[in-house]
Amino acid sequence: MAIQSSSPKILLVKLSSLGDILHNLPLVWDLRARLPNAQIDWVVEEGYVHLLEPLLSREGFKGIDHIIPFGLRRWKKKIFSLNSWKELFSFKKRLQESSYDIVIETQGLLKSALLCFLAKKNSDTVIAGLANATQYSGYEPPARFFYNQCVRVPIDCHAVDRSRRVMCAALDWSLVERSTAPQFYPQQFIQNLSEKTLLELQKPYVLCFHSTAREAKRWANESWVALGKELAQRGYQPVFPWGSPSEKLISFELASQIPGAIVPAAFSIEEAFSVIAGAALTVGVDTGLTHLAAVLGKPTVEIYCDSPQWKTEGYWSENIRNLGDIQAPPSVAEVINASFELLA
Repeated sequence: MAIQSSSPKILLVKLSSLGDILHNLPLVWDLRARLPNAQIDWVVEEGYVHLLEPLLSREGFKGIDHIIPFGLRRWKKKIFSLNSWKELFSFKKRLQESSYDIVIETQGLLKSALLCFLAKKNSDTVIAGLANATQYSGYEPPARFFYNQCVRVPIDCHAVDRSRRVMCAALDWSLVERSTAPQFYPQQFIQNLSEKTLLELQKPYVLCFHSTAREAKRWANESWVALGKELAQRGYQPVFPWGSPSEKLISFELASQIPGAIVPAAFSIEEAFSVIAGAALTVGVDTGLTHLAAVLGKPTVEIYCDSPQWKTEGYWSENIRNLGDIQAPPSVAEVINASFELLA
């Protein structure tokens, strides 16, 4: 159904995770390009709010009007706490402050679909979501019962393209093709990022994101060591961030074998913007912080070991090199060549 108003109220539902949220950001730009006066709200897990804050509408810039934080992960840990239930009802009240004309849910999970149900809607509100799974992505078929427009997408659809397909179907638009390059963050925001210098970092440094949620997606430790030694030999400081105690142990194991390599203190998602901005290069496996470097347009080598390259590859910048594929990790030589091609 074509939207009648030039200023509809639109709710985007994408709760997590880091990379998924990043690949959903182009919808804000696509919507603003055709509906500059729309109200655009986004409900997201509270831990990822910092990813959306640079797109908040402010003087001279129209982006997201309201970010609605969802604390499900925290509430589940204290499900019998009175405060958790108070916060849940407060969240519901905030979600229902506006009556939405369009609800776009691009995750295909039951918890996301339930939020579509909870949101305040009109009698003719379009609630659009995925009709089918894409390969290697989480999908829960019962979510379809909460949509009134189920959008079928190719099973091998890139994350950005998948979100755009759902959005275009919801608004009865022709498909936004890749020829319209996706935008993620305002250029002014990227240009004004202060390059955070943690005490341990010495420029020029290269971020090596070796950690990921699934062990099979990791690049071999010996490959990281070989890359790190080559970087160190050419005057770069290899940096091995971490996000959990087990990842920290691996970071120290890798750094101990590379001259001048360091393991930095833990940093937040908010701090990650500046840490990445200050790096000469980011090399990482298929994980959220690697994708953050890619959407910021920074020199990035994305390594795929056990996930398909087509699913999340950075195709929008000449500063990105995508290497490897599912069950086909790249060689050390390939990663070294790509790294120094970007560093040249």
